[in-house]
Amino acid sequence: MSQQPSPRVVVAGHICIDIIVTTEQRPDTPDAFIQPGQLVHVGPVVMATGGAVSNTGLALHRLGVTTSLLGKIADDLFGHAILDVISSRDPELIDEMVVTDGAPSSYTIVISPRGMDRSFLHCPGANDTFGPEDVDVEKLAGASLFHFGYPPLMRRMYADGGRELSAMLRKVKNAGVATSLDLAHIDRGSEAGRVDWRALLQMALRDVDLFVPSLDEVLPVLQPERFRDATRTDEGGFMSSVDTALLSALSDELLEMGAAVVTLKMGDQGIYMRTTSDPERLKRIPTLCLNEAWLGRELLAPAYRVEVVGTVGAGDCAIAGLIAGIVRGQTPEAALSSGVAAGGANVEKADAISGVPEWPVLQERIGKKWPKLPLVIDTLDWRYHEAQGLWISPSDPIYPSILA
Repeated sequence: MSQQPSPRVVVAGHICIDIIVTTEQRPDTPDAFIQPGQLVHVGPVVMATGGAVSNTGLALHRLGVTTSLLGKIADDLFGHAILDVISSRDPELIDEMVVTDGAPSSYTIVISPRGMDRSFLHCPGANDTFGPEDVDVEKLAGASLFHFGYPPLMRRMYADGGRELSAMLRKVKNAGVATSLDLAHIDRGSEAGRVDWRALLQMALRDVDLFVPSLDEVLPVLQPERFRDATRTDEGGFMSSVDTALLSALSDELLEMGAAVVTLKMGDQGIYMRTTSDPERLKRIPTLCLNEAWLGRELLAPAYRVEVVGTVGAGDCAIAGLIAGIVRGQTPEAALSSGVAAGGANVEKADAISGVPEWPVLQERIGKKWPKLPLVIDTLDWRYHEAQGLWISPSDPIYPSILA
């Protein structure tokens, strides 16, 4: 089956090199690896690129979407390693990478002892220096979508209340290109944790067409007390305290802030989607050509049943599947299914992207009635659409046809 040509997507934001140190030696205590003077025997180093640019961008490339990567690195050893890893997949992917001499390339040392949780030593490096001037609008010509990921991990993007993030998004919108924004977990004890993220989103989402964070990234920003209550839940875990009324309330606020399409990634509970009811808002996204089928939609796609090997990059790959569906002109239902399918396929492999198949293979697997996982969250008065494998809200235009 041949692939159809697809529009170009620019994936920008956070990128780093992960240096994964493994060992079969199990330490007596979690801090045994950093005891002064201690020699610890470890295995071979595994190096892989990480961050939104690498994970979402390379997953889109695997799905057959023409992709440009825009991250910021230095002319140093780790920067060269990042370029080598990416160019080994396609030399053209690195054409728009920005090289700076003002900061080192970002890296993460992952210490992974046998039988223990991993520990991370992270240097944000050049990611902290990324600013609006690093986005060349001339290189955006012909792009259908500009996707930006992980501003909570990039200092200039959250400093001063996110003014430079907002300026960058406005710059892209003024160039006539649709915008997409993903978040990352916000460390409340860090510099980013002291930012008023609600105010930042109110400013930034005015120029965001597609907002694609995780539920546990947005809930502490918009409803911190509800988040604290949810994380204190003893039985059933975090998701057992979530219902579709909460998802609707969160998306109401995010749409009011300016986004046209809101999706909330929810791990093994799938992906929730809510879209604007304003046709004029959709008309302001000419490069995506979203038709009336995208108006006023509220859907929830449960996750597909898979054998989980690793969850690294699952959310980023889900975004890639969703974006691939949107730029290819899929319906909201089909694009949402493509998102959960790409995320599900990803976790069948240990690394961040190799589980994502080519686009025709992914669509064929969806078409074969791939089994879905049951939901833990309370769907209230929503209804399940068996043929499409989706939960439908009473507010959705097709809801009456399900009841008929």
